[in-house]
Amino acid sequence: MKASELTSANNYFEDFEVGAIFKHARGKTVTEMDNVLITNMVMNTAAGHFNEDLMQRMARGIPGFDTRIVFGGINLSMVIGLASQDTGEQVLEELGMDKIRLKAPVHHGDTLYAYSEVLAKEDGGRDDAGIITFKHYGVNQKDVVVYEGERRALMKRRSHWGDK
Repeated sequence: MKASELTSANNYFEDFEVGAIFKHARGKTVTEMDNVLITNMVMNTAAGHFNEDLMQRMARGIPGFDTRIVFGGINLSMVIGLASQDTGEQVLEELGMDKIRLKAPVHHGDTLYAYSEVLAKEDGGRDDAGIITFKHYGVNQKDVVVYEGERRALMKRRSHWGDK
């Protein structure tokens, strides 16, 4: 995925252009604690997250499914979290997330990286903010897209909130 560098401090509504793609600086290696602790906390008891024996016996050669897989909600949260330094700092309101796709399995020890594409910019119905639609991508250490989803956010305008 070809991408610009970080948005750094340039993360107000005016700083984003439709079509721009950003690679975010940080990555996060998924640990067993991430999967087991959080998955238990939300009461997701699916065997695919907890039963190594069952996964090994039932995989029957299906690539990526011969060991426990990480709960998709964790993958989504990590990607949005990794992108938030650049796409969330000036957000006044999260307006929605949709078109969420878990594209490939994630396992303990995989490292996730985030990319964001600006899909649309629109008036926010107020002078101090506008709406941006992002498409966020999660990519593992092998450059396989494991997550994608769209997010709409009401974002501050530099002209009203930032350094002038």
